[in-house]
Amino acid sequence: MRQLLNTLYVTTEGSYLHLERDNVRVEVERELRLQLPLHHLGAVVCFGEVMMSPALMARCAEDGRSIAFLSRTGRFRCRVEGPTSGNVLLRRAQHRALDDPEKVANLCRALVGGKVQNCRQSLLRGSRDAEKEADGLALREAAGDLARALHHLEKRDDPDTIRGYEGEAAHRYFQVFDRMVRPEDRADFAMKGRTRRPPRDRMNALLSFLYSLLAHDCAAAAEGVGLDAQMGFLHTLRPGRPGLGLDLMEELRPVLADRLALTLINRRQVTAKGLVEREGGSFELTDEARKEVIVAYQTRKQEEVQHPALQEKIPLGLVPHVQARVLARWLRGEIEEYVPFLYR
Repeated sequence: MRQLLNTLYVTTEGSYLHLERDNVRVEVERELRLQLPLHHLGAVVCFGEVMMSPALMARCAEDGRSIAFLSRTGRFRCRVEGPTSGNVLLRRAQHRALDDPEKVANLCRALVGGKVQNCRQSLLRGSRDAEKEADGLALREAAGDLARALHHLEKRDDPDTIRGYEGEAAHRYFQVFDRMVRPEDRADFAMKGRTRRPPRDRMNALLSFLYSLLAHDCAAAAEGVGLDAQMGFLHTLRPGRPGLGLDLMEELRPVLADRLALTLINRRQVTAKGLVEREGGSFELTDEARKEVIVAYQTRKQEEVQHPALQEKIPLGLVPHVQARVLARWLRGEIEEYVPFLYR
């Protein structure tokens, strides 16, 4: 089992990271802000204008430690990777599967099914916690629609049709998503559908930031077992996009991102003041709110859940790595179908 190491998130612009013996030193204007042993880190994620020494980059690449550079708002810029890891036969099996319409359809159906089921569980949980009957009713109705979508999904063998069902289910889910926010805070976090680039409201900005963190973890998990993170099945091929990482992320969005966003808002760890409107109508997190979200995300990853396939408890942060290994076994032909992670 992979050890759940810490991820170092650097959010202070102007930071400079460099290696001193086996320690990472983070300095701002030549002043030491943080020093920690390199072996405690599994990844480094830098937001905005952050610099890193070539020696530290090289050491991380040699050790298989992931480095990612994101914009201030969490949009992916680039990754630094070492030599390709894993068995080349696994990557060949992945590429062959991508040319097999039946295999593509089977995996897309499993990924979308896992996502829709986890979204449905989130809505049902929200309906039980709802303070107003109207909110509970709306959430139960949406959950019913997602249950019907799952039924229809079982009979579909065309990847494009499956992607269409995923889009419809996501639209229905986000129609009622803000009904899981406390009524007194709902006006500040009202959501008119999912908007990405740029996010047009506070809720979308918070979700987009969390999805960026999760996408990095899922791409790293795919690469960690030797898969090609660019070669997605549900997400069609596009230069520079980690399609397989995004595939693995789909079933985990409701678990590791959506529920966390709602918790942060409902506990008022993130308030309206933490998300500011920029010129052009887009929203982004303040530096303070971004740090709050990152700490909460790291804490969430430490929570243990029962994994249905392993039949044992593991930290949530290990789920992407487990699912990447399940996918690798399916591609090798060791198991008959990919089993998504279903959260209870």
